[in-house]
Amino acid sequence: MTLYYYKAVTPSGEMLEGRMDVASHDEVVSKLQDAGNIPLDVRDADTADSGGLLGMLRRRATLNDAQIVQFTQQLATLLGAGQPLDRALQILLDLPESEKARSLLERVRDVVRGGATLSDALEAERDTFSKLYINMVRAGEAGGSLEDTLRRLADYLERSRQLKSSVVNALIYPAFLIGMVVVSLFVLLVVVVPQFEQMFADMDVELPLITRIVVGIGSTLQNFWWLMLALAVGGVAWGRRKLADPVSRLAFDERLLKWRIVGDLMRKIETARLSRTLGTLLKNGVPLLGGLTIARNVMGNAALAESVGKASEEVKTGSGLGFALTQSKRFPKLALQMISVGEESGELDNMLLKVADTFDIEVRNTLERLLAALVPATTVLMTVVVAIIMMAIILPILQLTSSIQ
Repeated sequence: MTLYYYKAVTPSGEMLEGRMDVASHDEVVSKLQDAGNIPLDVRDADTADSGGLLGMLRRRATLNDAQIVQFTQQLATLLGAGQPLDRALQILLDLPESEKARSLLERVRDVVRGGATLSDALEAERDTFSKLYINMVRAGEAGGSLEDTLRRLADYLERSRQLKSSVVNALIYPAFLIGMVVVSLFVLLVVVVPQFEQMFADMDVELPLITRIVVGIGSTLQNFWWLMLALAVGGVAWGRRKLADPVSRLAFDERLLKWRIVGDLMRKIETARLSRTLGTLLKNGVPLLGGLTIARNVMGNAALAESVGKASEEVKTGSGLGFALTQSKRFPKLALQMISVGEESGELDNMLLKVADTFDIEVRNTLERLLAALVPATTVLMTVVVAIIMMAIILPILQLTSSIQ
């Protein structure tokens, strides 16, 4: 048996929360529904204090990605249970303890009560809700399927968040490992090597080339570390300023795609993002051209976004999406073939979602392979560099020993 924390709404609209010791998550939901309640949140009690919309809003004043997913899921659940939109928003308003978060939801509720649509209310909070989110809600309202739209939107946001998290999580360990390598080498060169410099001078022997190089690097880092740090900070600031320029960003992203490993991974990530965004929009009744415009805006690579823009122009003239995207020669062939098949079968929206699932898996597999190769490669590199430094220290001592003998 497991202890679960739950939050639900009673038939009279009152908030109900507590803990239940049962065998599974589904059993909690079933018991709550049998009692006539609407489950909003059910999770392991161990994580109850830190998870979910309520817990996160206690700590933060604004809605992050995970909180928006929770909000969307809970709103869809309440609408599916027959609650009017303004009543559903009122119920959700009772969840957050953060004053700023409560104020945001209260503003949305007040706009809706004033006679505006939910999409109009969300558009007034465009700093929190993306253009994609707002357009999908508007399409759901126009088609009379807001509940289904919110469920699809929650699924889309959750999958996108999982993809982003998998990329970030996969890079944490390599970044930590590389950081430790850099710090270790810095300590060796700045602290250890200079201590031998005076000893080598007292030995009065000609130092090998490798020793002179290592000692020179150590002395430079020891005396001018501040200058190197300033140059590094200045370089980062200059790079960020250059990338803020659309022309420079486009040129950089285009070169990035040509890198063998990084470019391939970038294509897969962006293809998954484009396919899931466009497929979800089409499934909710957004026209293809409008969907392409929105999908282009959520892409992170400027070169691929430019290709989507050009493909949109091709589609306007009657070309198929698969053919239009092929012209740029920047997207994976498998994705283009699947899109073409989807167009031919009249199931483009479903096929785009399958493309997204396929490339989500490809991204995870690629990251796992890169991580598996990066860790031993970094270890070997560290070993080689340390061996070179030790050799640079030991060689003069061996030469002095040989000369004495």
